[in-house]
Amino acid sequence: MKVIAVTARKGGVGKTTLSMHLSVLASTAEKPALLLDCDPQRSLAWWHRLREADVPNLIEADARELPELVQAARREGFGRVIIDTPPHAEDSILGAMRVADLVVVPTRPGPLDLAAVATTLDLAARVGKEPLAVINHAPPRTGAAEPAIVTEARTALGNMGARVAETVIANRVSMSHAILSGLTVGEHEPDGKAAGEVGALWREIEALLSGGPGKGSGNAR
Repeated sequence: MKVIAVTARKGGVGKTTLSMHLSVLASTAEKPALLLDCDPQRSLAWWHRLREADVPNLIEADARELPELVQAARREGFGRVIIDTPPHAEDSILGAMRVADLVVVPTRPGPLDLAAVATTLDLAARVGKEPLAVINHAPPRTGAAEPAIVTEARTALGNMGARVAETVIANRVSMSHAILSGLTVGEHEPDGKAAGEVGALWREIEALLSGGPGKGSGNAR
C-alpha cells in the first residue's frame, strides 16, 4: 500500500480536485483507493455523496488520526490512500506528510501562488520528504509550446529545489461539470484533453511510487 498526501499552505490551488481524480484512477476492482478527507470544509465528502460508483472509499478524518487510519487501511487491503489536507493548518499538513510515501504539492502558475509554495516545500524538508510539485489550473496550450507562464513557473519551482511534474493540468470547464455530477473528467469525458492530462499525471505518480524516476524535472530538495 502507498500513501499520497496532497498538500499546500495556500488555498485555491486544486488540492481537493486532484485528490478526487487521483483516487478514482488509483482504484481497481481488487484494491480500491481510500480517500481521507482532513479538510474541515469536507468538499471531498460532498463530492463523494454525489457519486453512484462504489469507489473510492472515503473517511472524514482528523490529522491526529492518520497514523491509525493508515495502519487500518493497510490491514484492510487498500492499494492506495490519498489524503486531502487543509491549507494553512501546519500541524495537519505535517501529520499527512509524515505518513505519506509521496507528497504532491499543487500550485497555480501565478507569482503569488508560487511564492507560497516555498513554505510547503520547507515543511516537507522538515519531515524528510521530497515532494512533487504539480502546476495546476494553468492556461491550456494553444500550440505545440506550453504557455510562457507555465514555463516560467516550472523554472521558478526548479530554482526552489522542487521536483516538478512534467504533466501540467489546465484549467478546463469539463473539470467543474464532472465534479458537479460526482464524477471525474475521466468518467465524464474519457476522450477529452482534461482526462488525458490527469491520466498522464497519475502515470508519473505511479512511476515514482514504484521506485522509478518518473518524468519530473528539477532537483531534489
